[in-house]
Amino acid sequence: MKKEIEKNQSDPSTSRRSILSLIWLGLAAAALVEIGWLVLTFFRPQKSQIVDENKALEYQVGPAAQFKPNTVTAFPRGHFYLACLQDGGFLALSRRCTHLGCTVPWDEMAQQFICPCHSSVFDIKGEAIKTPASRPLDLFRMRIENNMVLVDTTERIKRTAYRDNQAVYPK
Repeated sequence: MKKEIEKNQSDPSTSRRSILSLIWLGLAAAALVEIGWLVLTFFRPQKSQIVDENKALEYQVGPAAQFKPNTVTAFPRGHFYLACLQDGGFLALSRRCTHLGCTVPWDEMAQQFICPCHSSVFDIKGEAIKTPASRPLDLFRMRIENNMVLVDTTERIKRTAYRDNQAVYPK
């Protein structure tokens, strides 16, 4: 009986150390798989979002007189900014950076959109003034009816530069 106990204690396949080594090896393998998945997710291109029929596609953002010139108002639910230009025109700008699609916040103090991912900078009209973004922020169609600003978010309008006819003015 003593020989069997000594035999079981000296058997390396069932020792505590070998079991702990297997556990650590399994945890390391799981960590490597997770890191690999994260790297692949980072480099995979973003899929276009499927439009939810229940989601509002046109936003009534308020009366045109409510927005002061040279200000930007965020509409997180619609994923856009409403920029009221110095001359009273309006632009509905996408919140996505044209470089890699990061959400670009408006910096009120600097009067610029500054991308937190790669430091692209855009002015109030959405024009890229610092690379790596090579083109302006995308636009959404908008109109002003009965002095009410309406923004249609069904499709983004890609552009290469700001043109005066892109701004919408109250009548």
